[in-house]
Amino acid sequence: MAEIQQSARPAGKNQRSASAKPRAAKRSFRLDMTPMVDLAFLLLTFFMLTTTFAKPNVMALNMPVDSPDKSVVPLTEAMTILLGKDHRVFYYFGLNAPADKSVAVPELHATSFAANGIRQALLARLRQQPATVVLIKPTPDAQYRDMVDILDEMTITNQKKYALVQLSKDDSHLLQTAAL
Repeated sequence: MAEIQQSARPAGKNQRSASAKPRAAKRSFRLDMTPMVDLAFLLLTFFMLTTTFAKPNVMALNMPVDSPDKSVVPLTEAMTILLGKDHRVFYYFGLNAPADKSVAVPELHATSFAANGIRQALLARLRQQPATVVLIKPTPDAQYRDMVDILDEMTITNQKKYALVQLSKDDSHLLQTAAL
């Protein structure tokens, strides 16, 4: 058993002088610590078993059902974001359709993931066109972190409609001409 023991008084201290008052003899004190240790372990076990651990934060991503007829995004409602290498972000308004001669080649803008970068461009576009559909196109040089960051920006700016789309040859050519 766990206990606290006190040592007895040394032999020379018990002698009385003539003027000293008689004192009661000290009895040894024994404190049993076993119940307190048992209670501490019971409480520790109880709180460990009843606590809830932090739940992981997961972003819900709803993917559309594949259908034979693809939905067409109107030119005036589209905003395309291209994720490049070195955490660079490029965007343009509309669609890049060089085969259609009635559509002009879009003007490519470069920005970053800073608060005054792509977030401000998204908010400005939502003010101009509330029904904006954002097309996100990662390049082969883009990193996974870039994808997570742009999805976070979609949530922060309260963007309702966005889609992850494969990079087309026309967009890749547009990026190459912008780099020159």
